[in-house]
Amino acid sequence: MRINILLIFILFVANFRAQDTLRALFIGNSYTAVNNLPEMLSQLSTSLGDVLIYDSNTPGGQTFQNHAANMVNYQKMAAQSWDYIVLQGQSQEPSFPTAQVNSQTLPYALLLADSAKSIQPCAQVNFFMTWGRQNGDPQWDSINTFDKMNLRLRNAYLRIADSANAAVSPVGIAWKYLRDHHPNINLYQQDGSHPSMEGSYLAACVFYSSFFHKVSMGSTYNPGIDPNTAELIQNVASSIVLDSLFTWQLIHPDSTLQLTTTVEGSLGSNLMNFSANANQEALFTWFFPDGTILFGANVSYDLDLSSYQVILAANGPCSNDTTTITITNPNAGIAEHFNLNWKLTGPQQIAVEATDIFMVRGFDLTAKEHPITFEKKGNQTLISFTKNTSIIQIISAKGLTNIRVPYLID
Repeated sequence: MRINILLIFILFVANFRAQDTLRALFIGNSYTAVNNLPEMLSQLSTSLGDVLIYDSNTPGGQTFQNHAANMVNYQKMAAQSWDYIVLQGQSQEPSFPTAQVNSQTLPYALLLADSAKSIQPCAQVNFFMTWGRQNGDPQWDSINTFDKMNLRLRNAYLRIADSANAAVSPVGIAWKYLRDHHPNINLYQQDGSHPSMEGSYLAACVFYSSFFHKVSMGSTYNPGIDPNTAELIQNVASSIVLDSLFTWQLIHPDSTLQLTTTVEGSLGSNLMNFSANANQEALFTWFFPDGTILFGANVSYDLDLSSYQVILAANGPCSNDTTTITITNPNAGIAEHFNLNWKLTGPQQIAVEATDIFMVRGFDLTAKEHPITFEKKGNQTLISFTKNTSIIQIISAKGLTNIRVPYLID
């Protein structure tokens, strides 16, 4: 992955620097425990002006199935409010054959994620994407090199996170970038599996950007590694995370509430129907440019302006969101009149007693437009339409009107 120096500079300036306080629970094993990754992350955060409050449960060699059976994990989930609950499986298990992962890993990862959300509805579940072993795992051809094993871990953690509607912290991706581009940096201990101090520092920088959505460059915290290496690790970790927040499904705790809106207009009317949806329970407030305020997920409003903006604010138990909707109203300024005389002159034709018509449109009852033609004859205008047309919209020098035509069977 290309390290975008310009992006990093912009993010560094943009994030200079509001303090955040976040809380994270780490449920993992020795990859998290070695070098005390949570404490390293806490010190890194402090050096950058932020606060990380953490707890962990990291007995060695634990699989997702072991985690799911460990009641300590659920007690810690409930012990205080968490912004993040981090889940890490045994180092090999997500890279095993798909059928094995489906039966022995995925169900327990989902059980843990669902339990975390049930116990802490405002917490985000974050999967710790680990790395391939230094020389892979010889027990299976598909993971017998670092690249093979790392790719399978990447894909498995993304699949697990997607199934759990959760995020990942892509430590394994940053790990591969450093191995490919800076092989002189040793990320492993002598066993070729557990992280060296540099490896844990890389993981801490990845988690910092994943949690706070800020770059780790500029941190003065160094656990005892070469300063140039520390600076490079900060750069790589920040770019890997912040270049691809959508891929890793990372959302800042302040933005967990995500709004969607729809707007529908009525034919020949200034009336607009507004609908709001959110991914969590929320109260919706609509602000209109004339000072009107409406409440609820579904509101209707009639404003005779050709273009205007509506602000929607949503307030939920975990966070808030605001969006601005721009409305374009083609009916604005056109007075409606409903006194046109007309009569049916054929199965798909009407005669209107007006000669100042300059636009005619036809719609069915779902507002889908259908072809229509019109011609002036004497003191009338003949309008021809298709058999699916139910509403004819007429615009003349006097204004706009809609005619509901009967549906006739040929």
